[in-house]
Amino acid sequence: MSVAPLPRCRFCRAPLTTSFVDLGETPLANSYITADDVAAGRERRYPLHARVCDACFLVQVDDVAAPEAIFSDYAYFSSMSDTWVAHARRYAEAMIERFRLGPGSQVVEIASNDGYLLQHFIAANVPALGIEPAANVAATAVAKGVPTEVVFFGKATAEQLVARGLRADLTAANNVLAHVPDIRDFVAGFAVLLAPEGVATFEFPHLLNLIREVQFDTIYHEHFSYLSLIAVEAIFSAEGLRVFDVETLPTHGGSLRLYVCHAAASHKESDRLIALRNTEREAGLGALPAYRGFAPRVEAVKRGFLEFLTRARDDGKRVAAYGAAAKGNTFLNVCGVGAADIVCVFDRAAAKQGRLTPGSHIPIRSPATIGELRPDYLVVLPWNLIDEIRAQMAEIGEWGGRFVVALPELRVLPP
Repeated sequence: MSVAPLPRCRFCRAPLTTSFVDLGETPLANSYITADDVAAGRERRYPLHARVCDACFLVQVDDVAAPEAIFSDYAYFSSMSDTWVAHARRYAEAMIERFRLGPGSQVVEIASNDGYLLQHFIAANVPALGIEPAANVAATAVAKGVPTEVVFFGKATAEQLVARGLRADLTAANNVLAHVPDIRDFVAGFAVLLAPEGVATFEFPHLLNLIREVQFDTIYHEHFSYLSLIAVEAIFSAEGLRVFDVETLPTHGGSLRLYVCHAAASHKESDRLIALRNTEREAGLGALPAYRGFAPRVEAVKRGFLEFLTRARDDGKRVAAYGAAAKGNTFLNVCGVGAADIVCVFDRAAAKQGRLTPGSHIPIRSPATIGELRPDYLVVLPWNLIDEIRAQMAEIGEWGGRFVVALPELRVLPP
């Protein structure tokens, strides 16, 4: 009987011998379906197993579906979150001031989604171009006046842009570095596209927070990698780039914003960067023991949530959820819950309403209908937006409803 070969690291190609956490088989996290899809058996599940590379410490999941199957028709629209749009506006203002961007500059955003960020540069008269592989999302950006090209980004795309005479003074890549299977080719594209003194910024959830806060719900198939400074500095260095500054951000449960330039550029290394290197080193992210023991903590979170649902059911309480987000779909599938446990998920995105959550098959409804169901508990699946959602859905207090957050441990909150 033959044994399947071990998968290899998507960056350094070392065999992946160490498991981080095995979450079983789940559907693609943004593959919202219909009742007809379920009846016809059209839903597919894929293994969701995160491993850590013993050599470079890049945490990653197996490639189970082509990027075209995940991103070409995408259900996530960044502008659905008021908090995220405000974050993007502050970023644009800060970058314009720090790097003195103006009408003669060029900004390029990779994975520009619906224009949520570049609209702020355009409003400030700074030329901007979006690169977005999902045609349906890109169309929304174009409609609001954000020039957008529908293509996947990598070295070849960057070379095509440069051949047309485009070089970037600033590139933005928010929550996309983790989404690319060929991370080395993706990073190589920035080395091609950046002007000699250009700056690339990358935002992504920090692996250290994922471990500390048991954020296993951020693990899903379209997140191919889970990133630390240790891992990404090696990737950038391999393509002639270097990190020179970093900010820690509260977004997505704790993120990093890295400032990256050509190795030979004049940007000076910041004290913040040195401090973060020390923080990761002290946390042990440069050795395997820091990555072991995560799976039992996931089981403890799952057990606590299922006990909550059992108590609610025994007490005759109605449980609904808010936010049919990808992280929520991972959470629901790993916990093994469905419409018998949670009556519906409310979500502002019209494209999701009337469909079912993948795997758990819970109906998705407009938040405007919450008064019809009057749930006793509203589980906030995108826990990183809890403050925004509590403000938006405060009406559940009228009938004594409570908010629930399950990570890193179960909390029942007042409206």
